[in-house]
Amino acid sequence: MEPVSEAPASAPRTAPAPDSSGQSPQPPSQDGWHLNSPLALTLLMVLVICVQGPVRKALSAPVMQSWMTVFVAVVVQALPFLVFGVLLSAALAVFVPPAFFARALPSRPALAVPVAGMAGAMLPGCECASVPVAGALVRRGVTPAAALAFLLSAPAINPIVLTATAVAFPHNPEMVVGRFVASLLVACVMGWLWQRLGRTDWLRPPAHEPHEGGTRIEAFWSSVRHDVMHAGGFLVLGAMAAATLKAVAPASWLRTAASNPLVAILALAVLAVLLSICSEADAFVAASLTQFSMTAKLAFLVVGPMIDLKLFAMQAGTFGRAFALRFAPTTFVLAIVGAVLTGAVLL
Repeated sequence: MEPVSEAPASAPRTAPAPDSSGQSPQPPSQDGWHLNSPLALTLLMVLVICVQGPVRKALSAPVMQSWMTVFVAVVVQALPFLVFGVLLSAALAVFVPPAFFARALPSRPALAVPVAGMAGAMLPGCECASVPVAGALVRRGVTPAAALAFLLSAPAINPIVLTATAVAFPHNPEMVVGRFVASLLVACVMGWLWQRLGRTDWLRPPAHEPHEGGTRIEAFWSSVRHDVMHAGGFLVLGAMAAATLKAVAPASWLRTAASNPLVAILALAVLAVLLSICSEADAFVAASLTQFSMTAKLAFLVVGPMIDLKLFAMQAGTFGRAFALRFAPTTFVLAIVGAVLTGAVLL
């Protein structure tokens, strides 16, 4: 009698292959819930509904109303000049060849410095564009002293900036003249100082062309998007800081700082470095600081386009850290001195 054969056992399940650490991975869990876009949107709407009462109450406070008034006023006034300046800056950086400047400047460095400084008055460009353009000038053979004078003057005294300053100070046209004179003076003095004291090993010109790759139109819109995002962000931060200073800071503190001429000038000069506002918009922030003297506001307008946090980073990345560590502090001191001297004569 043949033994009855047992039914074959079911084949065992294949275990997951071990990973690189020698442990078998856990099978994905089918339990729980996952956060997806509709759920996140629903939770956000519920949160907004729950907190709308406290938010409405906070916004209705006199301090917040004053803050919002100053913030919106600064942004709305400055935004058209910011956008227009960014468009012209991108066009200058992309469509105007750097060789044009090399041919237009005198061969003698002492004469090329003021000519390059005056060229900044005729060619609109924000500080974000002036650094790569100055680097391209140095790479194309323009004397560094002239390129640095253009770097400092272009974002400070170009037509868009001067027009914005006139709109921000409608009853003080001398502020426009003071900004032009002080900024051009500082740019030329810095150029002449570099010509006399600068060393070639301090300056490291960039090894690549700005806006490389793609067509000129693509490079133009890429530059516009980049500058709008960066300059717009700094404008918002500057407007928030000005609104906070006006609405939150105790009036006694502002009066104390503004009543001391030296403290007021140094305070607004340091504030210009920290806020890093685009030069097309800084006049509206300065005009909102009504507690401070006109000379202190002029120092804010002269220092900001020449040296701030973002400019220091761009200068260090373009020309080297050895250059930025020497150029930035000297520019800061000269900008304050230039603003004080000009303010004493014109304001």
